[in-house]
Amino acid sequence: MIVFARMAVDLEGGCRVSLLHEGSPREHGTVRAFQQIGRANGAAAISLRVLEVGPGRSPTLGGAACDEVLYVFEGKGMLRFESGSQPIAPDASIYIPPGARFDILNSEPMTIVSSRCPDPGESAPMATGGAPPRVVRLDDCKSEETGDRWYRVLVDHHIGSAQVTQFVGAIPPGRAPDHYHEYEEVLCLLSGRGRMWAGDKSTPIERGSCIYLPRRQVHCVENAGDSELRLLGVFYPSGSPAVRYFGGAGS
Repeated sequence: MIVFARMAVDLEGGCRVSLLHEGSPREHGTVRAFQQIGRANGAAAISLRVLEVGPGRSPTLGGAACDEVLYVFEGKGMLRFESGSQPIAPDASIYIPPGARFDILNSEPMTIVSSRCPDPGESAPMATGGAPPRVVRLDDCKSEETGDRWYRVLVDHHIGSAQVTQFVGAIPPGRAPDHYHEYEEVLCLLSGRGRMWAGDKSTPIERGSCIYLPRRQVHCVENAGDSELRLLGVFYPSGSPAVRYFGGAGS
């Protein structure tokens, strides 16, 4: 299990960089939830939580009136829901439609990265019914190239979410041009090391770094290593990871 002690860093324009286990978690049975990004610390409509799931059967999770996407960072177990179950392991994504409920049965600790869009806040309204969760595995997703980078979309409207896009992308060594997006985004570094730039300010990033990027914030991820840097991205509203704009974001 990864444990970090470094404090969160605020960069230009509201960009924020933290690590997996910063802050005090909320505990619910076998699950400890570390809220890294959300409305409480400046996000408009997106969140990023890190769920530490201890061995055993978790409490019932999900059910919120929003889209939720999960990504298994470490560990393996069984995702269980009303109509069935699916094994989950590192590089598995899970789309949780509004109202869908599930639990996790696992014999080893798991780390899961969660994003809810739009972020319901601490008092999340519950929904009834809902389609069952969908499990998507990274190796089963088509690789798309954009310049010298690649990405694979895990969750978007093809899976059933009209709200959110979740993807894994790879960045080669070096620094790309500064750019911005017309959506709000959260990132989690899966492998490699580098620097997160927002305007003229930067901070080191490594496996487990969690990043918040406000809409239209000029930024770039620099790969400071000698091999591929890989990251998990989630953005809202949904769209294509390949769309980016260069130059100043304006007003």
